Amino acid sequence: MALVVLIVAIAIVVIGYKFYAAAIDRNIVQANPKKATPAVMYNDGVDFMPASGSVLFGYQFKSIAALGPIVGPIVAVQWGWLPAFLWLMLGVFFIGWVQDYAAAMMAMRNEGLTMGGLAYKFISPRARGILLTFLYFYLLLIMGAFGAVVAGLLANPVVPIGLLILTLAGVLAGQMTYRWKMDLVMTTIITVLIALVGIWLGTTGPAQNIVKAINGLAGTGDKHILYQTPYGPMTWPVFFWGIVALAFCYLGSVLAIWRFAQPVNYVSFWFVALGLIGSVLGVAIAAIFGTTDVAFHIPAFVTWNQPKLGWLWPMLFVTISCGAISGWHSLVSTAGTARQLEKETDALPVGAGAMFTEAILATLAVIFAATAIAKPDGSVIYDANNMYFLKVKAGAVWMYGMSRFLSWIPGISPAMGGAIGAIFLAVMALTVMQLVLRFMRVASAELVGDKIPAFKNPHVGTIVAILFTFLILWTAFWQRIWVLFGGANQLFAGLALLLITIWLANEGKKYAWAFWPAVFMYITTVAALLVVAWKSFQAMTKPDIGAAFAFGNAVAGLIGLFLAITAIVLAYDGLKSLSKARQKAAAQAGD
Repeated sequence: MALVVLIVAIAIVVIGYKFYAAAIDRNIVQANPKKATPAVMYNDGVDFMPASGSVLFGYQFKSIAALGPIVGPIVAVQWGWLPAFLWLMLGVFFIGWVQDYAAAMMAMRNEGLTMGGLAYKFISPRARGILLTFLYFYLLLIMGAFGAVVAGLLANPVVPIGLLILTLAGVLAGQMTYRWKMDLVMTTIITVLIALVGIWLGTTGPAQNIVKAINGLAGTGDKHILYQTPYGPMTWPVFFWGIVALAFCYLGSVLAIWRFAQPVNYVSFWFVALGLIGSVLGVAIAAIFGTTDVAFHIPAFVTWNQPKLGWLWPMLFVTISCGAISGWHSLVSTAGTARQLEKETDALPVGAGAMFTEAILATLAVIFAATAIAKPDGSVIYDANNMYFLKVKAGAVWMYGMSRFLSWIPGISPAMGGAIGAIFLAVMALTVMQLVLRFMRVASAELVGDKIPAFKNPHVGTIVAILFTFLILWTAFWQRIWVLFGGANQLFAGLALLLITIWLANEGKKYAWAFWPAVFMYITTVAALLVVAWKSFQAMTKPDIGAAFAFGNAVAGLIGLFLAITAIVLAYDGLKSLSKARQKAAAQAGD
């Protein structure tokens, strides 16, 4: 079954890209390779800088694909593997690539404006203020939640040394490409080999001993616990490696895009791509030899109402975001990729191509979850009676799946496969976090830069964002509001699709292919946010909940209501702008 699902996913991705996406690009948007892009017109070597389409594909994929396409599908299979798989395929085919590709084209044809600037231009000044406020909070949620996950992953002795060498290889790639003007193929071969050797070195005994020594600086046993938070203990390794992760992100935020963020993500892409290809081959080999590794242990359909998660609609559609459709991608496409695209015709392979590729990554996550039943040590991953994952988190399910399937490839042991899986997760999260911090300082500069000029300084905006992240990370408060991340993410996707619709209408182009996905995302997201708010307020009435958890649920409920109201206000303003655009187009057609 695993191989069948994988083949179907690849076929849908190829058809979607080759026929549907290509037709939209050719017949409606009409990308023009001769039209000057913002990267060429405003080349400042910092945020605007033309880059090869090949480099940008790697940058785009590693910038959009974080933990979302891994964690979301693994959690969602608790409704059954078939609903999760169907949403991934239908979402990416009709909605996901539309947002990523069209957002990049919209920004390119509007002077490289960010989402805030586009909202101001196409909707209203009020929309810009609401969007930027929401955006900053949304990005802060990502930093806090991903930071906690990354800190835990970096505490794994096999991860830090390899990740450090991979980062240095990325910095070298930027120097070789943009300063030494070396051939891209040769640069890629050299830096990727350095990264892979570094990852291998990280799994050796001496390298692991270095990390273990750092993890033990605060002592062993209970001394690892620095202090108690309302949501659990804060350990020394999480505390320390959280600082290291944010230092990495600081460099990605303040340095020129070509010097750190872009080349590090590009080199990381090759490691991730090799991991994906190896996993696909492992699934195929295991299926050919007819092993139980490829048998699905989770039913195709489990229930309409999962006790831990809620109703299939709307909660499935915010549980799985990346892999099907994710608002984060619109930020990458506008504030990042659109400012680096050298030619308009690169937008399709970069924007749409990377999104379709991410859907394959998410499909592997579904397969890893559906085929997981027990680890070799006997600990349970999935309980068929209670229908939820036990004792291990989604990251552990991914590492276990990657370990099992990579070990089918000659020369890769289960231990090595597990190490690759752990580094894979760390790379996926950390290389996106650096861009999250970069976009936070851009958003703060747009929002308050005129009133507080200091925020126009990249260091000031970055440091303030890091301090807020520390607050969420070190108090563990993110655990109470993480449930809202999916809703906030998909709300942003709905807004991006609405902006794309208005832009297309203003240009006199067909827009139904963006409008109806926007309607679906808006209705689904608002419904999900209201459900989360209701459950949060309901949880406050439970006896003996404790003051901290009562406060956390109150905050979560209020945030859910705020985001739902924000969505309605933005939709109202957006639909008015769309009506004006339609009237303008009709008048021009009449003339």
